[in-house]
Formats: sequence, structure tokens, C-alpha cells
Amino acid sequence: MKDFSSDSILGYWPWPAVSVDPGSDRICAANPDAQRLLGRPLVGDAFLSCIEGNAGDLVVFADAVQHFGHHWTRAFSLRLPAGDPHPCELAGTYFDGADGVRLLIALISLDEQQARQNMTEAGNLHRSGLLEWKRTQSFFSELERHNQLILDAAGEGIYGINADGQTTFVNRAAQEMLGWSAEDLLGHDTHAIIHHRHLNGDHYDHRDCPIYHSFRNERVSRVEDEVFWRKDGRPLQVEYVSTPIYDGQVLAGAVVIFRDISERKENERRLREAMAEVDALRDRLEQENAYLQEEISSARSYYDVVGQAPATQRTLKQLELVAPTDANVLITGESGTGKSLIADALHRASDRRHRSMIRLNCAALPENIDRELFGQVRVNGRGTDKAGRLELANGGTLFLEEVSDLPMEFQGRLLNALRDQSIVRVGDDRARKVNIRIIACTTRDLTREVLSGHFREDLYFFLNVFPIALTPLRERIEDIPLLAAHFLSLACRRTKRAEPTITTGAIRQLESYHWPGNVRELENVIERALIVSTGSKLRIEGLESPQGAPSGKAARRILTDQEMRAAETANLIACLTHTEGRVAGPGGAAELLGLRQTTLYSRIRKLGITEAHWKLG
Repeated sequence: MKDFSSDSILGYWPWPAVSVDPGSDRICAANPDAQRLLGRPLVGDAFLSCIEGNAGDLVVFADAVQHFGHHWTRAFSLRLPAGDPHPCELAGTYFDGADGVRLLIALISLDEQQARQNMTEAGNLHRSGLLEWKRTQSFFSELERHNQLILDAAGEGIYGINADGQTTFVNRAAQEMLGWSAEDLLGHDTHAIIHHRHLNGDHYDHRDCPIYHSFRNERVSRVEDEVFWRKDGRPLQVEYVSTPIYDGQVLAGAVVIFRDISERKENERRLREAMAEVDALRDRLEQENAYLQEEISSARSYYDVVGQAPATQRTLKQLELVAPTDANVLITGESGTGKSLIADALHRASDRRHRSMIRLNCAALPENIDRELFGQVRVNGRGTDKAGRLELANGGTLFLEEVSDLPMEFQGRLLNALRDQSIVRVGDDRARKVNIRIIACTTRDLTREVLSGHFREDLYFFLNVFPIALTPLRERIEDIPLLAAHFLSLACRRTKRAEPTITTGAIRQLESYHWPGNVRELENVIERALIVSTGSKLRIEGLESPQGAPSGKAARRILTDQEMRAAETANLIACLTHTEGRVAGPGGAAELLGLRQTTLYSRIRKLGITEAHWKLG
């Protein structure tokens, strides 16, 4: 078929039709009927400019065409040169031709389609001949004597009305479906009894009734979805055909044949709910996939814990003990010590590894925090259904990064949801059960945060079931050679460069540094050294200890918390001075320190560092 273009194919279509590029929404070709219908040349125009409707509905239509092979919709109207929007039906199929994949769409006028339908029905009625007409006349003249048994045997409800709208006969099936007896209906205004109001309670005027139109306008009326009212006041969903009846040349009334479609409508409703459930599940999987893609794109360059220091081996032993359980874990340690790495290792070693580990950075929460965590539902048809991060973590793990930065006013709501393992989406009143394991991490001392009133004590005890405290790199110098070799190997694979030798002098240089940025800073230093090294040996440059920091393996000493904060502040000011205050982007402070931008912004605010500090620095 690729020998043909969509333009040549359209010439054979019996309807107005266009060929649309699905990637750009541009009309690539249009047959003469389509251009006459819309009153202008169409090639090059956006297809959406030719119709009245929602762009999202057009995307849904295109997806349905791709899924089923061909599909139709009546959700749009045509924009004609003059007058109101013209109702239409779009029927489409995909065509892979010489000019590429195109969406071929037929523009079928509903008015013309209805006119053809009416002509067909009139033709069928005409071809039915005199026998059909005589049979219809017998409903009124000889029904009780000849045809009552036949009418009562019919499964559909049948009743007749005269030209004044009064019931002339009613069969047994109609009486059983409606609950009205023949005595209730015969000789009375049927419309006022069973057809007097719409389903929403609005009055249904005789002048708007298709049944009355049948004998007043002398045409057949077919209605596929309406209600008749039972004697007990309950609505009965029906579809019916109303046909005018003549006595000779005189219009005598109409006969109505209807059937109960309540069960069908209920099945359709269940199908819609099932499809909505499928759509919700699809949306959840798409969102979960988006989070996973985000994790993949921001994945660290190492996936295993490397090190032989006693502190590292102790951490590995703790990880081995707690990973197979569902116990909540609180990981503490300075920035860059590998808290995210340990959380990922815990998840991958647990029974939940086949489900997602959903991350939530508490230091960079959006304004709509409730919708982000708990999800939302459509309200009055507006908005979209969206699963929150707690729901996406169902069956898996929720990783709360920098949990100490969680706003105080939200801590109680999160604790209730995690403790009850139950969430309620925004705009919904239905609780949804979840099964989540919690791993949290923080660079702060949560005990002090509790004492200062910045963190809820009950949330602290809920998270601190199994604490893991990570040791800073300066206190496990034995790990530096192994880590440096590991990072160098990874960096060489990424950059496709030959691996230079790490000399004993380079190792001593690395071991003598204070490492305020810990393992993450070491990784960045190694990658930077690989970039500047042009020979066969790795050249370490720009590695200077901050003022006041110890240098040399023998000179190491334990620092107080105040000294640590002072060193961290001095290092951060020096970095901002070097980047002239630039935090984000290539060469920014976040990249040099190996921190996320949001984490670094939070730390700058916490330490009270202003522009004046780094300019003076």
C-alpha cells in the first residue's frame, strides 16, 4: 500500500474526507467534497481549526482509531463559512502510504445522514405494501376481535393512541412493564400518565414529544434512550418506535412499540465504571512509570556499598538484618554520606523489591502538598484523577528524604496516613488501603528538632524503629582508596577514556583532605581529576582543606557540632564565592558540592548565608 499516497486514496472516498498528519495536526490532503463542505482550501491548516470541540477529545479519538483500526465519534461539529456549528460524525482510520503514516478522517454530516435514514425508513414503509398498512389499520378497527392474542404474546410493550392523544389499546407486556392496567390507560391522555416529565424532573411538554410528532408531522420517530413512568413512580428506561396510523386517507393516531432497556443501561454503566477503573489504573501506572523514569534519569553512578572500614561493615550488617523485614528505618548522617544509596540497597534487598521505591524530597515539597502525597479525584467533572505518591508506593517503599524539613502542620496528617495505612484522595470521601514501608533520612539531629518543637515526637518514634547512622568519610579513611578506584572506573566507562593510575601520592592527598561533602564530594573530585588528567596518572587538583580544618591523617581529631557547622558554612561560602553566587546549572555550587539544587538552597537558608557573605568571602 505504500505505493499510494493518502491524497490519491481520498479521491476514491464517497464522503468529504481529509488526511491529517497525527504528529502535527496539519491537514496534508483533502478531497473536493471536504473543501466544498468547509468552503475553503484546507491543505496546511490545523485540523482543529475546522471543528468545534476539545483537543483532548481529538487525542482520545486518534488513540481509539490506532487501537481498534478504525473508530468514529460525534463529539465535534464542523465550522462552516456561515451559520452555527454543523453537527457531524468523524470516522477515521490510519493509512501507511508513500507520504508516511496519516490519519484519514471522513466528515459525515449528521443532518444528511438523518435525511438518508428518513428516506430509507420511508422507502421501507412504502415497500411494505398494502398488507402492512391493513395490518396497522386493524389495530384500531378489529384489534379486540382478531389480534389481541397476538399483541399479548409479543415481548415488547405495544399501545396505540388516537389523534387526540388518548390510549386506544395496550397489550399485556406494556401493562406488566409499566404497572398500569388497561383500565388506567384506555381513553386517557397517555402522555400525561407515563411520559409527562424527564428523568431530571423537568416537565415534558406534549409539543416536544416524538410520539406526538409521529401523527402530527406524519413521520416515524425512533428514540433510543428515554423514560416512561411506572405506576409506582419509578422510571423505566426504554427505547421505542412511534409510527403514524391512517384510516384510509385520514390520520387516525399512532402505534408505539417499546422495550425495557434498564438492564442494558445498567450493564453499560458497569462497563463505564470498569473502563474508568482501567483508566485510573493506567494513569497510576503511567505516573509510577514517570517517577521511575525520573529515578533512572537521576540515578547515582554507583549501586553498591563500597568500603572495608569497620564503620562501613557495621552499616552493611545493619542493612542485612533489617532489609528482609517491614520495619521502618531512619537513616542519619551528613550530606553526601550515602543515605540515598543505603535506602536503595534496603529496598532492593527487601521482599518489596518488585514494586517501586517512591521518593519524596521533604525539602522541596510543592504548594499542593496534599494532592502530591494523597492524590486527587475529579470534582464535578473538572480536573483529573491522579494517584498520590503514597498510593504509588502501595506494596513498595516510600523514601522520605530530608524528613526533618517536612512542614510541622503536615506532619500529623502524614503520620495518621502512614500509621493507619490508609489514604483519602483530595476531593474524595472514600478511604483507600495501602501497604507501605517507610525509609526516612535526615542530616539533622531529630532528637534536637523534637526538643525545639520543630518535629513531632510521635512521628519521630514512628520512623525511628531501626536507626542507621552513617559515618562521615573523614572517620573512615580506610575506604578512600577503594571508593576512589570505584569512582574512577565508573567515570572512565561513562567518558570512554583509558583508566589512569592512582598513585600513592594521590591517595595520600585524598586521605589528608577533610571531606566536608563526604562520599559525594569524593566522587566529584575523582571525575574532575579524570577530566584534567592528560597523562597515565591521575592528577588531583584544587583539593584544599577549608580554613581551620585538620590536614593529614595523623592530625585528625573529633570536631564539635559547632565546629562542624562552622566548617560547613565556611566551605559553602567559599564555593559560592568561587561560582559568584551561582547555585544551579553547569559549574554551579550544587554541581561542585555534589548536592541537589533544592537541598543546597535549603541549606543556604538554614545556615543564614546571604549575598553579603559570599561577596565578602
